[in-house]
Formats: sequence, C-alpha cells, structure tokens
Amino acid sequence: MTQTDDFGAELADFVRRVGELRTARALPPDEHLAVLDAALFELRHVADTLWPRYEQLKAAAPNASSPDRQERQERQLLKALFQRLPMPVALVDRDTVVQRMNFAATGLTGVRAGYATGRPLAALLSPGDRAAFRSQAAAVARGEGDRSLTVHLQQRPEERLLATLTPLRPPDEPHPAVLVVFQSGASTGAYPPPGAVAAGRRAVPDLSETTRHTELLDLVDAMTTELLSVAPGDQEAALGAAARILHGRFADWVVADAVAGKPLKRTLVLGSDASPGDEALAQVLAGQDPADCPLVMEAARGGSASLQVRPEDTDGFGRDPAGDPVLVRADVTSLLCVPLTAPGVDAAGTTGPVQGVLTLFRTGARRAFSMAEGQVMDLMSRHAALAMRRPAGPRRAGGYSSG
Repeated sequence: MTQTDDFGAELADFVRRVGELRTARALPPDEHLAVLDAALFELRHVADTLWPRYEQLKAAAPNASSPDRQERQERQLLKALFQRLPMPVALVDRDTVVQRMNFAATGLTGVRAGYATGRPLAALLSPGDRAAFRSQAAAVARGEGDRSLTVHLQQRPEERLLATLTPLRPPDEPHPAVLVVFQSGASTGAYPPPGAVAAGRRAVPDLSETTRHTELLDLVDAMTTELLSVAPGDQEAALGAAARILHGRFADWVVADAVAGKPLKRTLVLGSDASPGDEALAQVLAGQDPADCPLVMEAARGGSASLQVRPEDTDGFGRDPAGDPVLVRADVTSLLCVPLTAPGVDAAGTTGPVQGVLTLFRTGARRAFSMAEGQVMDLMSRHAALAMRRPAGPRRAGGYSSG
C-alpha cells in the first residue's frame, strides 16, 4: 500500500469515528462528558498526526521520484508498449469480452478498438471456433496454465491463426485477465500494419472485401438519402424508411419498434418470402408485444446493440402462439438488434434517449452478419435516430425570407 493509500485509509477511519460522535448527541446528559473527551482526542489526532502527514504528502507530490508518480509513468510506458507491439494482442476477461486491443489487432480484425471494447472477442471468430476459444479462455482465467489453439476469423475463414492465451493480473483489477496473442498459422512473423506492403512483394487487393465495402457505402448513402427525404417530425415515417432500406439488400427480416419515451410499439414487420410459412410468421410478429422479446427490451433499456451468429438463446425474440421460438421458426442464422440513439443536446455529447429498436434477421444459407457490418449498422442507427428527433418546422406560406 502506498503512502497516499495509507493516509486515505486513516482519514476514512477518522470520518467514520466523527460520524459516530455526532450520533452520540442523543445520549443522556450525564454521558456527554465521555463523548467530549473522545471528541478532544480525535481533534488532537488530526492536529498531531493527520495534518503533518498531509503536509508531507503535499510537499512530495511535485517530486518526480515519488513512488506514485513513478508508478503512473510505468503504467503509461506499459500502455504505449502494448499498443506498439508488432503482433496482434488483445486483453480479455474470462468471457472473452475485450478490455483492450492494440493497433496490430485492429488491423488484423478490421474492427476499431473502441467498437470492440466491451464486446466478446469470440464473436470475431468463425462459429465453429467460438465454443473452444471461450472454454480455453475460462480455463486460463481460472489459473490452469497457458493455452494455444488454432482459430479462424469470421471475415477471413481461409486463414489459420494460432491464438496463445496466458493469464495476466492488471493493476487494481479484482479478477485475472487473459492476454491473447495471434500469430499466423503459416509463420510466426509479425503482421504488417493496415495498408502496408510486405517486403519483397506487391500487396494483392482482396476483391471480395472491396466489393463488400462498396456495397456498405452504397447502403449508407441510400439510408442517408431516404432519411433526409422524410418530413421532419414524423417519427414513424423515419423509422419505416430506415427499415425499408435495410430489408432485402441487408437483411431478410426487419422488425421495427418505436420507443420515444412511451411503451414499446411494433410499427413495421418486413419479412422474407423464402418459405410458405413466412407470411403467416410476419403476421405473428406484427401482432407480437415487443415486451415479450428480451433482445428488444434489453436494447430499449440499455441502448446497447447485440450481434449474434447462430443464437444460443432461441427465446431471445419470444415465441409464437403455438409456443415455438420465433428464431427457430424463421431459421435465423444471425441477427442484429440495434437501438436508435443519437448524441444528446448537452455540450458533453452524451447519448440521448432511445428512439426505437431495429431487429434484423438473416436466415438460411445467407452469410452471417460481420462485425464490420455491425459497425455500419451502428452508424446508420444514429442517423435514423437523428431523423426521428427532428422537430416539425413551422409551415411557410410560400417564397423565401430575405433575412
């Protein structure tokens, strides 16, 4: 324990004892003398012990060689080393939730560190590798030793990666974390930074990745154009416009629920026509109470998006009248449940209230949602929320104001 921590503990004890003395005022008058002696003792303790120690700590604070300052400098250095490591490294908890990710890892996965933080690293892997990765991470966190296993990224399933997991106890953290280091299955060389060309050969562009990136840009452009065409003040029209843009080209099913400070309201269901029962299922979803959908309720309350591939909780979107899970009946292979939130009006840029929730299903053999698509959907959800929050302007009789 540092000198500052020790002083803080003593000060906290003093405050607690003073609180006890204040409650002693309710004692009978003949007992007040003992309370007065205790109060004088505490005042002497402050004058003789706490105050001199405070002056000592205050005088030592600017000193560069103080233990506290050295510790801060060492932590800053370690953070810089972590970020600049040439190999992809991530710090996760026992559930593989990302706590920190370095630059090389963001280049490998194609996911921003800020977006990945708080989300499971296992979600970036191919579905067949996730269970084993979670199991090994939990074993390492329990102190059962280092582990290594071969995994594949969902975005690049053809590339084998060797994931090495080792326990790590971060400072001021109650539980151990897991340090994950990725290496190429073909070699143990370092990964070049994004956009860099490997020495001695020309980088070959990934045509499929470029095509998907172009498709996502076209989708964002279409969404922005459609939202700007909606009349200000019509929240349901803005929500419906966003749902129609996403239907078909981005998701097989789109379910829209309005929030806006009121009870959840199902406003639109756009379904698939891949099977004969899809039309009946669309009618079931249109009449469903959004409060019976845990995924929707969680997004509406917490404002956090959910991306799931092969959802393990089949009851996440409720059940139909016959008792069958909706996700099973629709043959959902991946889903996105996204709250529509926008920055608040205050200077701090805090997140405003949830305006609505969009739930997207991909079914059958269609490619699962990727983390990159989740990022794009997060961007479009903010645009949709801003469109829903636009107030209706005053009507003009015609012409323009000259100012």
